[in-house]
Amino acid sequence: MAFAYNDQAFPLLALLFSSMFAIGLANYAFNWGSRTWDKTNFPYTHPPNATHTSNRFIVGGSENWHYGFNYMDWARNNTPFFVNDTLVFKYDPPNANATGFPHSVYLFPNYWSFIKCDFRKAKRIVDPSEGAGEGFEFVLKKMQTY
Repeated sequence: MAFAYNDQAFPLLALLFSSMFAIGLANYAFNWGSRTWDKTNFPYTHPPNATHTSNRFIVGGSENWHYGFNYMDWARNNTPFFVNDTLVFKYDPPNANATGFPHSVYLFPNYWSFIKCDFRKAKRIVDPSEGAGEGFEFVLKKMQTY
């Protein structure tokens, strides 16, 4: 019994194979010669960029750090951030006569802790009194999600 060849089967199989191959390439860590291509391991080590200089970003822009501001939008509009860039947190220090809440800045261990507002493993990097004047400067020392 001979295999019946269908003219539509070959293009469909070729499309299926190429799609699976492309997905496999996108999700696999390759080492080709002396250059490393690795998108699955974090943090990904990029070769040094001699043309990049450090930038200084005031978090919140001209409005500084305050309650009720959408910092996700601010970050989206000011990225990308690079290693050795500086984030400056400027805010009013706590005052005995002031109403409101004192400000602090925390570094969450991962994105989901940030989304869930889970402070159990968060690290406070700025005290309420450190944002006065020129603000507190936080240097991005390594490539990671901040």
